Amino acid sequence: MDIGVVLPQGELHGGPAALREFAVAVQELGFRHLMAYDHVLGADPDGHPGWRGVYDVDDPFHEPLVLFGHLAAVCDLDLVTSVLVLPQRQTALVAKQAAEVDLLSGGRLRLGVGIGWNAVEYEALGMPMRSRGDRLDRQIRLLRALWQQRSVTGATDEERLVAAGINPLPGRPIPIWVGGSSAAAYRRAGRVGDGWMPRLQPGPELDAARAVVAWSAEAAGRSPDTIGLHGRIRLTEGGPAAVADAARRWRDAGADHLAVSTLGAGFTSLADHLGALTAIARTGLLADD
Repeated sequence: MDIGVVLPQGELHGGPAALREFAVAVQELGFRHLMAYDHVLGADPDGHPGWRGVYDVDDPFHEPLVLFGHLAAVCDLDLVTSVLVLPQRQTALVAKQAAEVDLLSGGRLRLGVGIGWNAVEYEALGMPMRSRGDRLDRQIRLLRALWQQRSVTGATDEERLVAAGINPLPGRPIPIWVGGSSAAAYRRAGRVGDGWMPRLQPGPELDAARAVVAWSAEAAGRSPDTIGLHGRIRLTEGGPAAVADAARRWRDAGADHLAVSTLGAGFTSLADHLGALTAIARTGLLADD
């Protein structure tokens, strides 16, 4: 199982140097990938009465593809978005940006995608929220075509490509993993995903979701065994030993990737986050990786 970490970007203070130090340090500890969350805009609750989003304008988010282009030069970690809100973005531009990151990193990008939930972002970026699931399906097809073909003709409801392509192409088809917490997301993962990123923990709910993924894969003529599973553990659910135990449950559940998150654990410095990850590494968890 490939074990990595979630970038605690909103809790790292120290600018670009702290980001670089974190990436290098977790690689030296033995973690193998770095996961970054994505939001372009946060809503100001003063301008949106009744706002109930899990974050707002005061929560910082680095743009993941720009960030990964920078970190690709300082570490050898795989670089994972979880998840890029693809339907609020222009497909061709994402294809270009992702191809560039993959080239600069030597083939280390894994593009996790999802539909998002923030209507404020969608409005500001000029994309409708309606039918965003259908749009995501079309975008995935276009991305793969743009990464592999010299010239592409295709469309979504909002975009039209006519005999156009990106150059340089990435040296491989970039893996696309599907995130989300709905039956529709699980069906999409089975139908078109190279892997899936459920927001669940091992147990009956995960088993039920896996059955949906498997059924969808088989209906699409695919083997469920070819679809990866990326789990996630939060340190707030217990100390280092509890994280190690949870990781073993994920391994038993069939996960081939797992990210450890130190967000929300009350840490106030880079040293706090790295200290917690060092303690997790000392459990022997990464030796079993």
